[in-house]
Amino acid sequence: MAAVPLYCVCRQPYDVNRFMIECDICKDWFHGSCVQVEEHHAVDIDVYHCPNCDVLRGPSLMKKRNNWHRHDYTEPDDGSRPVQAGTPVFIKELQSRTFASGEEILRKMAGEQVTPRYLERHGFNYPIMVTEMEGLGLKLPPPTFSVLDVERYVGGNKVIDVIDVARQADSKMKLSQFIKYFMAPHRAKVLNLISLEFSDSRMSQLVEVPDVAQKMSWVENYWPDDSFFPKPFVQKYCLMGVKDSYTDFHIDFGGTSVWYHVLWGEKVFYLIKPTPSNLALYEAWSSSPNQSEVFFGDKVEKCYKCVVPQGATLLVPTGWIHAVLTSQDCMAFGGNFLHNLNIGMQLRCYEMERRLKTPDLFKFPYFEAICWYVAKNLLETLKELREDSCPPPPYLVEGVKALMGALRTWLKREVSQPSSEVPDNIRPNHLIKELSKEIRYLE
Repeated sequence: MAAVPLYCVCRQPYDVNRFMIECDICKDWFHGSCVQVEEHHAVDIDVYHCPNCDVLRGPSLMKKRNNWHRHDYTEPDDGSRPVQAGTPVFIKELQSRTFASGEEILRKMAGEQVTPRYLERHGFNYPIMVTEMEGLGLKLPPPTFSVLDVERYVGGNKVIDVIDVARQADSKMKLSQFIKYFMAPHRAKVLNLISLEFSDSRMSQLVEVPDVAQKMSWVENYWPDDSFFPKPFVQKYCLMGVKDSYTDFHIDFGGTSVWYHVLWGEKVFYLIKPTPSNLALYEAWSSSPNQSEVFFGDKVEKCYKCVVPQGATLLVPTGWIHAVLTSQDCMAFGGNFLHNLNIGMQLRCYEMERRLKTPDLFKFPYFEAICWYVAKNLLETLKELREDSCPPPPYLVEGVKALMGALRTWLKREVSQPSSEVPDNIRPNHLIKELSKEIRYLE
């Protein structure tokens, strides 16, 4: 049997999960962690010299910056190329733009008012701002909680995805490396951490999500303990961003609603209502080759600016298109949840993700599986309401109709594109038939 090739100063075989860099002199490959080269720094190296070769050839040669407005900063600055999202020039221009005030669309409420009952009666179609967390049922560490505390509770060896904001590109690093970067007095780059889900860490015990998100959540209400599929954990994120971090316009995965609480610092949200025309424009923009060169807020009639200060909580409903600027170093907590109030919009967002070929990493885990579980439970709900002679609320009827249409589509798709998320204990055709019956009773 042929010997497995060994690489790096550590003389270990290739590991797909570890970042490696090739020496441009000896052509050997090295683990970034072994030669102190972080993945996001590697893109700045023009010619890499490994520890052996730099003795003879000197240090690695770095790329030369030619511009401040392009993701590739080596492009000549001849004025011919537009500004790209996330670059220093873009951030400066964004801060000088004028927007419609978030006051026009925000619902300002006290924490104890934000209940499932209130949203079922009045709908959850506009963002809600709660300036004091009292009454929300939200439990968080104190504002003195630092990034070093996050490292202590989560563990410095946890590998995380960070975004190099000026390039709008992902890279991986250990949490300890990111914390070291965050604490440094001088930061050569703007790195943003928005995807640290910590449900499986000790920090989870310090955080309880808002009551409304817990009580309405599909995962909390309908996901069975004995499911073959692993339970999605999307309710506890810690977001740590340095000043000028920026996330471009997006809809949260699966059309989930989101809660954000700013523990310290400040976030600025740019919010766009998910009207049919805005969603169509968003899909076209998302699939365009020059997406990063077009500010989506300019494509729509109204884009609202909403500043979320320290101590405030923002709840963003299903489908709202939004971008986020970190105007000062900031730590925030947040979470995503699917619910019964906007089922049709959630499904529309999911199908858009499919058309845009969104990678699985950026989609709600087992979205179709949870829809089957929800359908099974809503069938029982409709039956019970009928037996009690209670008409179901209109949002539930419309939601079940939308759900039935999606389930039928997925079953047809299964014939040509097998990727079944139908749980074993569900008879799909029978379930759809029974739901159809309940809807017919109502009509």
